[in-house]
Amino acid sequence: MKKTLLSLAILTSFAAQADEGMWMPQQLPQVAKQLKAAGLKLDPATLTKLTEFPAGAIVSLGGCSASFVSPQGLVITNHHCVYNSVAINSTPQRDLLANGFLAKTLDEELPAAPGSRVFVTEEVTNVSNRVVTPEVAKLTGKARVDAMEKNQKALVAECEKDPGYRCTVPSFYGGLEFYRIKQLEIRDVRLVHAPPSGVGKFGGDTDNWMWPRHTGDYGFYRAYVSKDGKAAEFSKDNVPYQPKHVLKIAKEGVKEGDFIMAMGYPGRTNRHRLPSEVAFTFDWNYPAFVKASGETLAIIERETKNDPAAKLKYAGQVAGVNNYYKNRKGMIASYEGSDILARKTAEHNALKAWVNASPQRKAEFGADIESVEKLIAERDANTKREFFLSYSTPRFLNSARALYRLANERTKPDADRKSGYQERDLPRLTSSITGQDRTYDEKVDKALVLNFLKQYSAQPANEHNVAFDNALGIKPGMNEAELKAALDKLYAGSQLANKDFRVQWLNKSPAEFQASNDAFIKAAVALYDADRKDEAQEEELGGNIQKAYASYMKAKIAYMNSKGQAVYPDANSTLRVTFGNVKGREYGADGTGSWTAFTTVKGVVAKHTGEGEFNAPEKQLAAIRAKDFGKYADPKLKTVPVDYLATLDITGGNSGSAALNAKAELIGLAFDGTLDSIISDWDFNKAATRDIQVDIRYILWNMEKVDHADNLLKEMGVK
Repeated sequence: MKKTLLSLAILTSFAAQADEGMWMPQQLPQVAKQLKAAGLKLDPATLTKLTEFPAGAIVSLGGCSASFVSPQGLVITNHHCVYNSVAINSTPQRDLLANGFLAKTLDEELPAAPGSRVFVTEEVTNVSNRVVTPEVAKLTGKARVDAMEKNQKALVAECEKDPGYRCTVPSFYGGLEFYRIKQLEIRDVRLVHAPPSGVGKFGGDTDNWMWPRHTGDYGFYRAYVSKDGKAAEFSKDNVPYQPKHVLKIAKEGVKEGDFIMAMGYPGRTNRHRLPSEVAFTFDWNYPAFVKASGETLAIIERETKNDPAAKLKYAGQVAGVNNYYKNRKGMIASYEGSDILARKTAEHNALKAWVNASPQRKAEFGADIESVEKLIAERDANTKREFFLSYSTPRFLNSARALYRLANERTKPDADRKSGYQERDLPRLTSSITGQDRTYDEKVDKALVLNFLKQYSAQPANEHNVAFDNALGIKPGMNEAELKAALDKLYAGSQLANKDFRVQWLNKSPAEFQASNDAFIKAAVALYDADRKDEAQEEELGGNIQKAYASYMKAKIAYMNSKGQAVYPDANSTLRVTFGNVKGREYGADGTGSWTAFTTVKGVVAKHTGEGEFNAPEKQLAAIRAKDFGKYADPKLKTVPVDYLATLDITGGNSGSAALNAKAELIGLAFDGTLDSIISDWDFNKAATRDIQVDIRYILWNMEKVDHADNLLKEMGVK
């Protein structure tokens, strides 16, 4: 790989923080000494080979991480990552969420939620010079965005000449570098096993982000392909995918102090953000999100209280909203009273002083650092003004907008279409559109929209989107009754909630959309020109930000390198490795007491109430009381461990990441962090940061002693 300024900076020095950093696999040889010192038994160079062990066994679910654990495509991940698949296969008469699910044979496995994918990364290539060419480097605004997108689409098209692959070109370091990621996109994904919610979601939202924890957060999918080994849509004729590598289950349990690493696909971190971005996020954005999320949860609870079928439809959304609701509240609490903003401001001022101390550096970076702050302030103002719009849009109006956009994009050559609407995107879009009714209830959707539409309507008239108002038949200052009447008319005038009707529009022409009398489709057509104008304005701003931000990051890397410090990239949903040790905490979040590294099944019995979030299955309780632990009891604890703490640097998207020991054997699954350490997305604190893993021994014990998943244990090589 070409040694850029970035890679040279990392090579030059590495701050001795073994626990901090979400490292790209190709960077690991540069921290080989730290890996060995932490306890790794393998050659660090082997971890860089994406098609070899163990990286070849690590996969993405497109939002969660997972791993192959058998030669027959068996995939292990978190319970909350398979939760929606369990929910949509549940009915009030067969509640798989409550009772769990186990397929004893391949024929009993169930289709996962629509759009479910298993992505197997096979190749990562630095393509920075092919995205930002010398010609592109001269451009600004929308012209820059369009040129970069054209180059990225060409790189993707070149990569996807191999059928069945999904290729992306994400940016690193604020658009300073770009890598092409080539992944096999397995589209036939099936639910194999999930324990009851009383195990997989034990403690529910009460215990979410908390310690001590007693959650058995695990579940299993299986990846299927056509008989010739190619990625294919669901078919009864498909066969299990045969991965080149699978993880081995550790024969020895993990103990405090042991080396641990996690391999997975962390979503987003924000450690390189400007002070103004930090202030906007914590002073306005997160508080607004928390308020909106709380209202969303209350409305869904109210509207589904006496409707079990609707409650199941929204179970996945509720779980997801709850997760981020508590996450953002925890971040705000950690931020308040901290010195994060002061430190970020001091660091930023020191960077600017360093830049201005040299005429050469000032000429290269000064203007961009100044302009990026102004551009981000403009973006933040737009975010504030448009906050309620996304919440105020009916589900099927958004569907109609996507369908009409697709119809218009299809009139162009494929290479000229907007990303998201090319031929490569149609399977996912089709799956999404087709399956929407399985997670939709009109009364719930309407109640949610009405709640946020009232708040949008109360905004000053000059902050309204005129095209949106006209399309919905509303005006600024309307009262609740008037807004409700407008929504009732809109919903009653559309058939898009009908699956057969909705699917037809995947192949309609723009003229057919324009002739339609369906209320949501008419609204989508009316909004189209304004939507494209808004998009162009966003891209103009985004292109200017990208250019300035990349220059800012280049300056930051050079500055930190001058101080002997390394810079790792913020997480961006690409494969990363993080390492550290199994470790408790000397003090709890309230400043008193200590956190032991492990919880055990004794805590399950102690927390069990028999109802709500703390309702463990009776079969499990009986096995615990009988001390039927088999070979899964920890020698020191004298019982089965449930969850444990470690110093790993993880974030959202790492859910389901394989926790591996010094020999890269599976010792658990990362699934959460503690409430006071999730602020590490913005500011890593080595002393406080802890992540939570479910212990592989607890998973295997449940499978053997409680759910009798003998077929899967045998398949995974557990004797």
